[in-house]
Amino acid sequence: MNYFKTAMLLAGLTALFMGVGYLIGGGGGAMIALVVAAGMNVFAYWNSDKMVLSMAGAQEVDARTAPDLHNMVAELAARAQLPMPKVYLMHEAQPNAFATGRNPQNAAVAVTTGLLERLTREEVAGVIAHELAHIKNYDTLIMTITATIAGAIAMLAQFGMFFGNRNNNGGMGIIGTLAMVILAPIAAMLVQMAISRTREYSADKLGAQICGQPVWLASALAKIANAAHAIPNERAERDPALAHMFIINPLSGERMDNLFSTHPATENRIAALNQLAREMGQGGFGGGASGGGFGATRGGSMPASGTAAGPWGGAGRGGPRPGGPWGR
Repeated sequence: MNYFKTAMLLAGLTALFMGVGYLIGGGGGAMIALVVAAGMNVFAYWNSDKMVLSMAGAQEVDARTAPDLHNMVAELAARAQLPMPKVYLMHEAQPNAFATGRNPQNAAVAVTTGLLERLTREEVAGVIAHELAHIKNYDTLIMTITATIAGAIAMLAQFGMFFGNRNNNGGMGIIGTLAMVILAPIAAMLVQMAISRTREYSADKLGAQICGQPVWLASALAKIANAAHAIPNERAERDPALAHMFIINPLSGERMDNLFSTHPATENRIAALNQLAREMGQGGFGGGASGGGFGATRGGSMPASGTAAGPWGGAGRGGPRPGGPWGR
């Protein structure tokens, strides 16, 4: 159902784009809009990951510079039956993360230093699993295309302000042109946000299944949402277009699952994860986590959820912990 809803929303966004083109230039304008959309999507398909990572100030790390984080991503990727993605670190105090890339073979996972410092290892594993779920579901490609078309609609609407009244006998007129300039970008933004919210719920579910413990992700979401209220993400504030990429909205603490939210309400996401935990025979968020999760693959039990996250190796933050985070 989520995939059908996403497909319908994408179709609606494309139709809106062509409609704006038609209002500006008639049938020829609609065709030009379609060609422009195709060209922008081709460019976004090949280059979006590099653009997003650069905008976020992310720096690539590896098994030498951040062994604990790199090994965690590798193990979770293996559980998800995904190729090893590139791993990036963002020097931001706010705990957060996102994934990008056009397909699983060309994907990247980026986390902030704040995420590693403020969350436990189990919670970080839940977040990483969520981002890998986005990669497995091709959400990173879907959201890139969505953002590209939405941006193009806003651009076309602005063009309409200058060219929409030419040869417009009995057409929109000045009132119609102004309405298009204002309403078309808002409509595109609403569709973009609806797609984003739909994909987050799906990634939460699959991410919880990848790490084996819905409670880890639920606990992480609660901590990240609380921190986002108090700790600004400076780069995201300067470029709000990045906001929908993160696991929790880095700009504001939207508390209602409404039309203008880039993410579902955190409370709703936690409730869905608690329900999944009960279906898996585990305690919900606030209860004890049962065995059989990610840590069990290493032959040992995970530390209690209250333990400190500890150093994550490299990045100028104290060096690697011997044996890695899973206590080899």
